[in-house]
Amino acid sequence: MITRLVTASLLLLLSPWTYGANPVPGLDTLLAHAKQQALAQSPHWHALLHYRPRVIGLGSLSQADDPSFFLAPDGKTNPAAELEATLAAFLAPPAAHHAQCRFPARFHWLRQLGAPYGDIPAVDCPELTQWLAELNTERVTLVFASSYLNNPSSMFGHTFLRLDPPDLDRSNPILASTISYAADADEQDNELVFTYRGIFGGYPGITTVEPYYRKIKVYSHLENRDLWEYQLNLTPDEVLQLLRHTWEIKDKRFDYFFFDENCAYRLLALLDVARPSLALVPQISTLRAIPTDTVRLVVANDLVEDIHYRPAQATVLNHQLNLLDQSERQLVANIFNQSSLPTDERWAELPQPRQAAVLDAAYELIRYRTLSDRLPRERTAPLSYQLLKERSRIPATSSVNQPAPPEVRDDQGHPTARVSLAGGRYDDRNFLGFSVRPAYHDLNDPAPGYRTGSHLQFLSGELRYYLDRDELQLEQLSLVKILSLSPRNPFFQPFSWGAAVGADRQLLNDGRRPLAPYVAGQGGLSYELTGGVFYSLATASLRVSSHLPDGFLAAPGWSLGWSRQTASRAWNLDFSSRFYPAQEEDDHHRLSASVDLHWLPNGSLNLALARENSGDLYATLLQAGIRLYF
Repeated sequence: MITRLVTASLLLLLSPWTYGANPVPGLDTLLAHAKQQALAQSPHWHALLHYRPRVIGLGSLSQADDPSFFLAPDGKTNPAAELEATLAAFLAPPAAHHAQCRFPARFHWLRQLGAPYGDIPAVDCPELTQWLAELNTERVTLVFASSYLNNPSSMFGHTFLRLDPPDLDRSNPILASTISYAADADEQDNELVFTYRGIFGGYPGITTVEPYYRKIKVYSHLENRDLWEYQLNLTPDEVLQLLRHTWEIKDKRFDYFFFDENCAYRLLALLDVARPSLALVPQISTLRAIPTDTVRLVVANDLVEDIHYRPAQATVLNHQLNLLDQSERQLVANIFNQSSLPTDERWAELPQPRQAAVLDAAYELIRYRTLSDRLPRERTAPLSYQLLKERSRIPATSSVNQPAPPEVRDDQGHPTARVSLAGGRYDDRNFLGFSVRPAYHDLNDPAPGYRTGSHLQFLSGELRYYLDRDELQLEQLSLVKILSLSPRNPFFQPFSWGAAVGADRQLLNDGRRPLAPYVAGQGGLSYELTGGVFYSLATASLRVSSHLPDGFLAAPGWSLGWSRQTASRAWNLDFSSRFYPAQEEDDHHRLSASVDLHWLPNGSLNLALARENSGDLYATLLQAGIRLYF
């Protein structure tokens, strides 16, 4: 009995709760030091708890929306109370789901402050230890997936973090894991519902950890989005602190907002915890956190030590096809369409290196179309086997290689916000115009860094001040306007489409131009033409206002145009018609042309001409102005 008491006493003395030169500090001591040092107001503490200044009123409000993220009942709004509850919980005896194990980043930060916080005994956390060992992370890489207009959640692109193990093969990083934040959306929600709920915080946002190969499959293979990998220069201690905080927030709810509290914003918050001196989150706009802009911020803060480009499957295929001449591309098309290898004299006369290039391109085409068109394996597998078998018989290697990175990365394109100042004349009235576009890109902007034929605007508006009547008018307000002009060719068969919600003015046959809310959609085909994109789209629109005939105008129509964008210029020509077969309003036609000269640093000169008519009425618009990007 005495032996057992002696043994128990020794174990108690040697336990982490009493071992060492310094005794375990009491809660009162910790709280006194915390108050003296103003820890509750520390930027580090606010970064760990995601506190941000209230928009209205005093104090702070955490962006975390999951009650389990807080230890104090009012922790979401009271940094001091949350710190007090955290210190008390960290002093609790070892137990399952101990606070130190739930919030290891908080505990590490306090311990790094030295005495008395450094004297808080550490609790063993086997689940956390095992999780960190499984991730086996040496470096962290920020990955940017280019924009994808067919999915509202990815219109601006998407960012996530890749966790690189020590033995990572960059050409095939299948062993890496990722940290990603995204809206936990209902799969049954359509694009309009998703956009509405995403803008107003209708979805929970969840931080998840999953293998990198799944991201490559979705982004590079299924959605054909190029990936840019920015290797960060975080130290080992910073990497570990980032992982500790990921453990704290993974599976915790943070309400998702399309413009600000999105994937890019959450990753910046993680980096602020890893390296608090960065203070990245306070540097971004309170109204928007667009992924490309946040990547620019990471680069500008000297966080990047290496950049790697990973082309999408469609990019690789397009590159291979561009290396072939017209007759060779026709052979590739014949192989796919006829599901058989070529046997004619033209094929036999090709040198072996060119045969190899054709076979390589044909195999890549089958892989691409199998995923994009969801072709049955019964059709594609036999032909793929034939191609590989035939290719193995050719000892010569083809000239095909991986496409070079674009000269301008996505984060090096023009800034996404834009303001415009203009002067012009509409019909017989002179005006001064002002417009603003918080995001993101349209057909008038410089092309480098953005997808060809993409047009995506949110919350843009235009005001006109008419000089003759001293009158200020809202010319248009666009909640969202999307246009995807994807050129077709024998190998790629995308559809072009568009959607818009907003309010604008249209000439009526009685001469009025009332401001009316509208919804509109369009769909059709686009083709490359003389260095630009020619498009033909069927359209449909619904305008609603008490100032319209019958209170609404419902119109089918069509739009025909051509657009070309380069680094220095943008040309746009469009002719559109709306028809009102069941209403008294006359058909409406509009012809417009514009040129933007991108000759200024982050700015351009704009010239526009338009002519519209309704019935017997005609009106002409002449306008010149300057656009500034920021």
